[in-house]
Amino acid sequence: MNLNVQNLLEKDNIYCSQGDTSSKHVPKKIFKRAEGVFLYDEQDVKYLDMQMFNSASNFGYQNPYYNECIIKQLQNLPSLAAEFMNESRILLSEKICNYMLSNYGVSGRVHFTVGGAQAVDDALKLAFNYTHNHGVICFEGAYHGRTMAASSISSSYRYTRQFGNVIDTYTIPFPNCYACAYDMQNRNFDSLYCIERIRRLFESEFLGIYDVNSQESKYSTFIFEPVLGRGGYVFPKEDYFKQLFDILHKYKIITIADEVQMGFYRTGKMWSFENYSICPDMIVFGKAISNGLWPLSGVWASDKIISPEIWQTGSTHCTFSGHPMGTAIGMETFNIIEDSQQIKKMEDSSQLFAKIINKLPKEYPCITRAQVLGHAAGIDICNPTNREPAPDKVHLLIEKALNEPYSYNSKKSGLILTAGGFHNASIMLSPSVFISADELSMFDELFHFYMNSVFKE
Repeated sequence: MNLNVQNLLEKDNIYCSQGDTSSKHVPKKIFKRAEGVFLYDEQDVKYLDMQMFNSASNFGYQNPYYNECIIKQLQNLPSLAAEFMNESRILLSEKICNYMLSNYGVSGRVHFTVGGAQAVDDALKLAFNYTHNHGVICFEGAYHGRTMAASSISSSYRYTRQFGNVIDTYTIPFPNCYACAYDMQNRNFDSLYCIERIRRLFESEFLGIYDVNSQESKYSTFIFEPVLGRGGYVFPKEDYFKQLFDILHKYKIITIADEVQMGFYRTGKMWSFENYSICPDMIVFGKAISNGLWPLSGVWASDKIISPEIWQTGSTHCTFSGHPMGTAIGMETFNIIEDSQQIKKMEDSSQLFAKIINKLPKEYPCITRAQVLGHAAGIDICNPTNREPAPDKVHLLIEKALNEPYSYNSKKSGLILTAGGFHNASIMLSPSVFISADELSMFDELFHFYMNSVFKE
């Protein structure tokens, strides 16, 4: 049956839940195929995807390495109950553990599950089992997922309003020096003011965080995105996390890095925390480990937290955990990122990407922040007249790029963009780590066209 777009949207309106995020585009957008860094709609309009499945398809659509891997796995072991082991499940665990051991000298183990939010839940289970304490410190602006537990540590009230807050959390400001929570962005200090505010929390019992006499904290776990994701792709100062970890280690608070969105070379390194000279007690990963082709996620945890003596059989489980299809794809990801030629391609591409992003504030007075690291960029946009955040303009920009094709090399083309940030006025870019010079040139031209259509009307 060959239905046109209107027929499909009518059926969607009748049969599909409207509770997901697809309804944020009006009308909803339907795509029919994907290849490389492009999506194609029913009219064969070509869209340069600058968010790549929310940073899941880091290595491109229809990547032939993955296609061959999937066919081979289908012909051998397409599925398997999670109570049994398969080769790629063991070898993928070994890859991740050996990376942490060789680079940080820390032994650990890997626990697989499905989806980033489920991995966050399992990381919290591991933390609570180890600390015997259910209090969690997290960041303002954080996003960790939509399960009950992950929603509790994500910052938006709309995530917890309907379902309740099932975890006791204490929220601290993310170190955004472009929009400091303490209004200190234009002042000079020998140390980071936000660090001193955190240090103060442990100086007296009257702040409700720490009992000086028993030397116990009400909150014994800290979960964090090294780079703020849904909060706008914000990058902290290089020494922030090192200073913060000094405080957390002093008070025996374990650390969980949420690398679901920024892991696997999104920021130019295997893990985004590696840009900040730290090593957490646990790492939550997902998305790009399977290039968005299978819902594979997991937790790496140090031995002190996940040893079989304290994390026993049946502690947590799901039907598709360690699925042979997902772990085989994950092994293919490691084949890519262990190839020096592939790494060189990523590095060359990221340098060209940075040049394009770094020049934008000089070209557009409406841009108040343009940060880039690897293939992740966050751009804050304001109204030029009053310098206030411009979420309406950002929304218009995204919809124009999606619904008003531009003629590029005589072919109708558009852009896939997404927004986030404190005021929903930040453009978040996460192109393929293999985006070519020609494709970046295309992005440069299209982005300027759509920016000009919104801000220079």
